[in-house]
Amino acid sequence: MSTRSIEREAMGRTPALRVGVAGLGLAGALMVSVIEDHAGCTLAAVAEPHAHLRARFEADRRAPAYADLQGVVERDDVDAIYIATPHQFHREHAELAARHGKHVIVEKPMALSLADCDAMIEAAARYGVTLIVGHTHSFDPAVRTMREIIESGAYGRLRMATGWNYTDFLYRPRRPEELDTAKGGGILFNQLPHQVDTVRYLNRSPLRSVRAATGMFDPARPTEGSCAVFLDFEDGACASLVYSGYDRFDTDEWHGWIGEGGFRKSAAHGATRRAWDRFANAEEEAAARSERYGYGGTLAPAAQTPPHQPHFGVMVASCEQADLRQSANGVWVYSREGVHEIAVPDQGGRPGRSDVLDELWLAVRGGVAPVHDGHFARGTVAASLAILRSARERREILL
Repeated sequence: MSTRSIEREAMGRTPALRVGVAGLGLAGALMVSVIEDHAGCTLAAVAEPHAHLRARFEADRRAPAYADLQGVVERDDVDAIYIATPHQFHREHAELAARHGKHVIVEKPMALSLADCDAMIEAAARYGVTLIVGHTHSFDPAVRTMREIIESGAYGRLRMATGWNYTDFLYRPRRPEELDTAKGGGILFNQLPHQVDTVRYLNRSPLRSVRAATGMFDPARPTEGSCAVFLDFEDGACASLVYSGYDRFDTDEWHGWIGEGGFRKSAAHGATRRAWDRFANAEEEAAARSERYGYGGTLAPAAQTPPHQPHFGVMVASCEQADLRQSANGVWVYSREGVHEIAVPDQGGRPGRSDVLDELWLAVRGGVAPVHDGHFARGTVAASLAILRSARERREILL
């Protein structure tokens, strides 16, 4: 039995963490089912300002639903809050939860400024609660396996990582602020943190500097939709990351047409961009985002266990004696002996998403310091801000 299987078995023998969810958009809607299926957590309540999403939830679930987060944090039967609200509310909602003694998981990005990150860290410390920031793909079980291989020293130190991801991100239905960089729109705060978090999780050395170039290829989507960045770590390791969200090439082609969530998909180059052309205005697009991707929507992500491991494009981690890359069900190891695959056991739940809850449970019930705490997440926000500055000033930015 794997270490994680033993941990999840132990979760069923201790009092469950009662988790509230703030926001029933794409991330929050998915987490409702993930929480319900988790061995160590139960769904306690939700907060959602949109009446139609709240009504869908109330028709499906017995947990209470509120129009704002205040009603959830005031409940005595809530231990923790999963914050899946728009970026600009993360600090406010994290501080509110902490003041009421609730542990906090907040979706990435942690916040949009380092001052807000610092305030969230300080609030968690002052009120004695755990603060975890996720989901990013650094929680994925295959990424954890890569880290365990690196930590074992079997192939020497990690010296370089290279990642690519090409998606349709920019043409999925968006609210207006999601196309405004100053409000956290575009890929630098929404997508690139997955890649940055992953290489920082694999290496653990502080970042020394970044050098980046970004692109805005479509005036109708006036925010960064592409990025190429070079990360230099204090220990001499480096990483190069490329992301493009313009719905042309799709790196899932390199992953055997297994999508980000671990489910099979079909090639559909340009389809999201063509569908976007049908929106008459920004209001119609924002309404479609809520209707399709929010709780109970027609395109809401599946909550069932996927047949394969989740991933975020293709990433190769190069140690001194081997290269590591995620496979459909584990990790490929390329060394002088050839190629072999290390399988990642199926733990049930929603890989990556369930692991966020594992980290919370282990921190609160097991006393295990979380890896993805406020300080770690602050480092990713610092990197995102430095990437934005580097691209605008066309120079290396020291951290």
